[in-house]
Amino acid sequence: MPVGYLWTVVFVAAGTLFALAPVRRPRPLAGLSFRIGLVIGELPFVALTWLLLWTAVALAQGDIDTPGSWAAVALAAITAAGLVLVVRRGLRGRTEVERALAEGLGIDWRAAIASDVTVGLRGRRPLARILFRPFAFRPRGVVRVADLRYGAGGRRHRLDVYHHRVRPAGAPVLVHLHGGSYRGGRKSSQSLPLLHRLASRGWVCVSANYRLRPEVRHPEHLIDAKRVIAWVREHGHAYGADPSTLFMAGSSAGGHLAALAALTPGDPSLQPGFETADTSVTAVIGLNGYYGPYYGQGPESSPSAHITADAPPFLLVHGDRDTMVHVDIARRFAADLREVSVGTVVYAELPGAQHAFDLFHSLRFEAVVDGVEAFAGWVISREWAP
Repeated sequence: MPVGYLWTVVFVAAGTLFALAPVRRPRPLAGLSFRIGLVIGELPFVALTWLLLWTAVALAQGDIDTPGSWAAVALAAITAAGLVLVVRRGLRGRTEVERALAEGLGIDWRAAIASDVTVGLRGRRPLARILFRPFAFRPRGVVRVADLRYGAGGRRHRLDVYHHRVRPAGAPVLVHLHGGSYRGGRKSSQSLPLLHRLASRGWVCVSANYRLRPEVRHPEHLIDAKRVIAWVREHGHAYGADPSTLFMAGSSAGGHLAALAALTPGDPSLQPGFETADTSVTAVIGLNGYYGPYYGQGPESSPSAHITADAPPFLLVHGDRDTMVHVDIARRFAADLREVSVGTVVYAELPGAQHAFDLFHSLRFEAVVDGVEAFAGWVISREWAP
């Protein structure tokens, strides 16, 4: 029995099972299911290539010569079929994003985008990138200016700026806040395919740290997020930005923080020392976000408690297999926004997607990146319209 081959098949088979049917309980198994299932679910082509390669090597070396080894080959075949199903679910992500845009922006949303904005919007999947370079390496044309200070909180008050090597002028801004349950996480770890894509298209993108539990609690994280917005408004011009067009984005806990920041613009109680700073935002992008109350605090710590009729446009994207933040939380927040706000709300629910789907250049997240760019183009076009 080729032990190395057996372990490879078992690992990929378990990851494929967890990608198709993630486990929520008990906690240790749920954590394992999340980690392995996420990787296999977003990188099925890598997993399939690895599985086929090891199977070919085992057959070529004559290691498949016992009933047990043939059972491993049979498991590999079943796993390969499961990976095909994972790919099919990933392909459906684009259809869901397109449906959500049509529902939220109108069937003719493409025609509403200014012609100069539509230049460069992708019409096809970047298959070469998805198949051969799924990891988030920074493109050559994008410059990262790292560890800029925006507050007095040490490394937790640092941010990175991404811009095109040919420095833009009057560029829209995307500010992204990482996830990590307010206990962990760091800038430049999530949504990098999105940041790199927009920066390569002439945007100025900002990825920021913020202070974490247990050193601080809500609303200290929110104050940090507002400090980032104020910093962009003061210093963004130096990097080619037009801070009057500022999109707030966040992943997981960062989605909670981005929504709260967008729904409490200019609140002096949340801007100590910079009360007069403009902390309004143009629109919000929430990726696998949490939108409920903060740990042990009341409903006032939930974004839903701060929705008003003039809330900015929202694009919310969530996975229907999310085991960390149940999809019902995102559905309720989208419904709350639509009930109170007169602004645009786009809600896309990705088939088969787990939490943290924004880590790789996967079929699913590339569809989301294109959706974000289209949504932003639509919002910007409306702002520019006479």
